[in-house]
Order: sequence, then C-alpha cells, then structure tokens
Amino acid sequence: MSLNNTIAVAMSGGVDSSTVAAMLRAEGYDLVGLTLQLWNQRRLAGKEGMPEQVTGRCCSLDDVYDARHVAQALDIPYYVVNEEERFEQDVVRPFVQEYLNGRTPIPCSLCNNHLKFDQLLVRARQVGADRIATGHYARNEYDLARERWILSRPVDQAKDQTYFLFGLTQEQLSRTLFPLGGYLKAEVREIAAQRGLAIAVKPDSQEICFIPGGDYKKFISAYLEEQGEEIPDTAGELVSTAGGVIGHHSGVHNFTVGQRKGLGVSSPDPLYVIQIDNASHRVTVGSDDEATTKTLRARDLNWVSIRELRGTMRVRAKIRHRHEPAWATIRSAGPDEVEAVFDEPQRAVTPGQAAVFYEGDEVVGGGWIV
Repeated sequence: MSLNNTIAVAMSGGVDSSTVAAMLRAEGYDLVGLTLQLWNQRRLAGKEGMPEQVTGRCCSLDDVYDARHVAQALDIPYYVVNEEERFEQDVVRPFVQEYLNGRTPIPCSLCNNHLKFDQLLVRARQVGADRIATGHYARNEYDLARERWILSRPVDQAKDQTYFLFGLTQEQLSRTLFPLGGYLKAEVREIAAQRGLAIAVKPDSQEICFIPGGDYKKFISAYLEEQGEEIPDTAGELVSTAGGVIGHHSGVHNFTVGQRKGLGVSSPDPLYVIQIDNASHRVTVGSDDEATTKTLRARDLNWVSIRELRGTMRVRAKIRHRHEPAWATIRSAGPDEVEAVFDEPQRAVTPGQAAVFYEGDEVVGGGWIV
C-alpha cells in the first residue's frame, strides 16, 4: 500500500496529541490538524444540577483554542470539524438509553468505534491525507505472517487505552499512527517542553467530555428535560439474592452492577448491586461474595489479532478500564457471541461495559457484555 507524506493529526488540545503533532512535524511529515467539535459545553448550562459555566475540560472551547495555538506554532493548517449531530446520535443518545435500560455504557468506546476514527479518516482524505495520528497510548503494527494489523498495549501500561480501542477495524488500524505507544507519559511531557509547547504542563482530562462533574444522573435528567421528555418510570423493588423485598428504589438508571453506595437500604454488612432487571424494575443486592462471578457473555464482537475464534482460547480478559486483566478461557457461544470462563471469580461483571481479550500485550478482540 503506497501512502503519501501527509498525515492528519487528531488534535484535542491536550499535551498528548499536541506532542504527536510536534514529533511528526520534526520528522518531516506534512501535517494537517483536525479537531472534532463534538458537544456544545454551554448547551445544558444552568439546568437543574448542572454548572452555570463549563471551562477547562475535554472538548471545551479552551481545548479548541489550545489546539489552534499549537497548530499555529507548528505552522500547519488547522480545521475544526463540527460533528455534534453525529456525536449526539451515536454516543449521547445511546448513553442515556443504556442507563435508562439498566445497563452501564462506555461513551469513550462508543465514540471511538462509531465516530472518531471513522470520521477522522473521512476528513483526512478530504484534506489529502492517507493516514491519521492520535495521542492514544497504544501500539499497532502489521504482522506479515498473520496478514493482520495488530493492536498492542503501550510501554506506559498505566496510560493504556487499548480497552477503548478494541472496536477498530483492520482498515482503520492500517491508516492510524499511535506515536506515543513507545513512551512514558513523563517522557511525553518532557518532549512537549523541549518543543516549546505551552501545554506541556496542562493537566489531563479525567471526565466524560459531555458530563461536567461526572454526575451522569443529573446529566440524564437535564438532557431529557431539554428534549421535552420525561425520565421513564422504572421505580421498583430492591430484593435480596434470595428474592425477598428489602426496599424500594426510584429508577433502575440510578444503579450500576457492583455499586455499593447510595442503595437506599441499611444493612449490618455491605451490600452491592448484583443484577438490574429492566423488565421487572427489580434491583438485586447481595454480599461481597455474591457480587462476583466466573462467567460472562459478550456480543457484537470485533476480532483484531485473529480472523475468528475457533474452538477455545486462553486469554486475559479486561472487563472495565481500571480492571487488571484476568485469566479466562473463551469460546464461541453462538453467532457473534462469546462466553468467557474466568479462572477466578471477578467482581462486578457489568452489562453494557466491554470485555476485551488479550494475549500477552496484543488485543485479541472484544465485545459488549450482556
């Protein structure tokens, strides 16, 4: 595959993507900076429970300003691409609906899988670039023997973002560069400082970009109010694992599997959410031991290092971003579905989250927990 010298850099305004642009510029590539405008941070400002002003956060106007400033310093063309409508359709709406259905979504994975990489590659071609580069901490390379693009964990495993990237297709991986995969975060900040980038000491964003303060319940309420919709009545019973009613709740969207605080019942021993049944509106709670399981099922699979799963395979499975991958055996459980059996019980296997499977540092593939 013959590729030209022009690369579109996804510039978020943070230190990572800015450093990527500086590194590639120094290597002699022709660059175009692209920022996806995904959410109007002022949109829900002032609604009940929402802050009046939102500044200094991921995808904010401050970030657009910082990205533009870096592009000017590097003397590269820069464009802001408005994808707010698509973001709302593919990320925000599903996020809200999943919670209302008693599931716990991952908006960052939804965004990567359904919007960012897809639209960045489209825009890149429009500006004459064959490839894109991002500030994600991950590695990818082509394996000639397997005839596959392989996605792997980065050197700085504390910053590993492969969990959010499991849905990337072979085409997307073939046209994406992850220049930071071989660096520690401290080294990236040092490079940024050496290149004279003003954002070298800028803090990392930790929040979901469209939920200031991280309070998803207040966001859901404010968003539905804006849309002229009411939160569905999913109030119901809190039950023990034995089936006894021990309390009542105001809606299934207020819970996530594994949750301990805010259950609305008192108990001499800690209780955890074990299961959320959207059909009956029942939320089952139980003990610490009852919050663990040895199996999960995942569907809507994307295989990366293999073409398909044949028979069984030993992997390490990661069931949330901060989860330490645990040994498991996976096997096909039907069309586009897989079952994982863990060697040891795992806490809070949560429907709506992703299960990502690893062989060493390589991403085998992944899917959505059901």
